Amino acid sequence: MANIKQQAKRIITSQKSRLRNISFKSSTKTAIKKVESAVKNNNYEEAVEAYRVASKKLDKALAKGIYHKNFVSRNKSRLAKLINTIA
Repeated sequence: MANIKQQAKRIITSQKSRLRNISFKSSTKTAIKKVESAVKNNNYEEAVEAYRVASKKLDKALAKGIYHKNFVSRNKSRLAKLINTIA
């Protein structure tokens, strides 16, 4: 544990943000998997709707600083290409 009071406070806030980031990353990964499973089942409408949700989550994570911009753009592009294979 830290000896300095401000550092002790900082540890608490960083743990809170760490847990929040883990939760957000998990929900984003789930949204991406929903797109992939919809494409696997050849369900275009479901895949497009799931892509909208996943894209929104990725953009939100980018704005919050959870993911890097290249990671977000790479994943959005990959999912769009995947959806176009069944279109």
